[in-house]
Amino acid sequence: MSSGRTIVVGITGGIAAYKAVGIVRAFVLRGHSVHVVATEAALRFVGKPTLEAISRNPVHTDLYDGVAEVRHVAIGQSADLIVVAPATANSIAKLAAGLADDLLGTTILASRAPLVLAPAMHTEMWENAATVANIRTLRERGVTIVGPGVGQLTGRDIGSGRMEEPETIVTAALAVLDGNSTTGGVLPSDAAASVPQDLAGAHVVVTAGGTREPLDPVRFLGNRSSGKQGVALAEAAAARGAAVTLIAAHLEVAPPSGVTVVTVETALELQAALTTAAATADIVIMAAAVADYRSAEVRDGKIRKEETGDTLTLSLVKNPDILATLASNRSRPQVIVGFAAETEQDTTQLLVLGREKIARKGSDYLVLNRVGWTQGFATDSNDVIVIDSAGDIVSEASGTKMSVAGRILDAITPTSPGRRVLPAPASFPTTQRQA
Repeated sequence: MSSGRTIVVGITGGIAAYKAVGIVRAFVLRGHSVHVVATEAALRFVGKPTLEAISRNPVHTDLYDGVAEVRHVAIGQSADLIVVAPATANSIAKLAAGLADDLLGTTILASRAPLVLAPAMHTEMWENAATVANIRTLRERGVTIVGPGVGQLTGRDIGSGRMEEPETIVTAALAVLDGNSTTGGVLPSDAAASVPQDLAGAHVVVTAGGTREPLDPVRFLGNRSSGKQGVALAEAAAARGAAVTLIAAHLEVAPPSGVTVVTVETALELQAALTTAAATADIVIMAAAVADYRSAEVRDGKIRKEETGDTLTLSLVKNPDILATLASNRSRPQVIVGFAAETEQDTTQLLVLGREKIARKGSDYLVLNRVGWTQGFATDSNDVIVIDSAGDIVSEASGTKMSVAGRILDAITPTSPGRRVLPAPASFPTTQRQA
């Protein structure tokens, strides 16, 4: 990881500005030189003395301070990375329009450093057509967008628009600085060229999240998938030029802008949506965690413990094997990628499981995704091995879910400059492949 670099943290006027203190601190503790550029509105939410104490540098706010040293240009020119957190709807609109009426705007326009934005706003503002268009414009220029997440907003609001947590933002920003992000870029000149357009013209379908099988109007059988990896895959595919359909089951993060979103609840609903979307797909990536079983009976009323006593016995029936069905019934040439969430930590045994599974499923690739109590599900990082239908390793990736998404797309896209085939290790066991 890069160290000792110059990072500018821009803070705009939103309630989430208090989280910027944690971002500044995290960069400083990693050995970077951090310079804060705050808008006047930002200082209504967090004080300059706090920011100066944490950053260990003066906080800059006024466009007309330091005129003799041309500070409005000098800060941007010296930056290796610029992070704006929070990025309000207003600041995003100004950046998309190229406006520079304050010190932060001029700093960004005067810099060739990668730009990372962490949006924070109410759900209605995030989903407004103007904001959607502005985010699309910035992404096309190579700007990295981190979040927003879904959760408690100001007041009683709950929804998409919550700024991601400081550690998530810092991890994603440093991945951009190290060149490991699929959506990072330079604003604005040659940024588009930094993201390969090897999926231009392709229709990519991604499933994400976790299905829920109802037991009654209150309870369900589910899993711990947040949908973050699937959303990252959808975002990365869109950045590489694809038309993306995201089939979303109970996401804990907001879907990226510029993709078609189909929401589902259960495994059967996911299968129906996927069957329709896959009919025109060139690539299908099944990153969702799909329930293997569903309840044989769904009660119309709440199951009450007064009725069941000390024990409750549930009768479950098996859900269809969606991946195997899709792979065996594909109606056109297409690449089908499955995910296997596995708790096996030994790599040799993990590969045994994966090779046996891909033989059963018939997919072109299988992403072996290590999961556990604190690994894989509901986290911001991931650790995967991608194998092909012959059981050969074609990629290994560990890091942020966005960086992992890029590596997966590299592996499954034949024209990708990042594609490579890795030989199976000498200890890779040979098993009888199923017909």
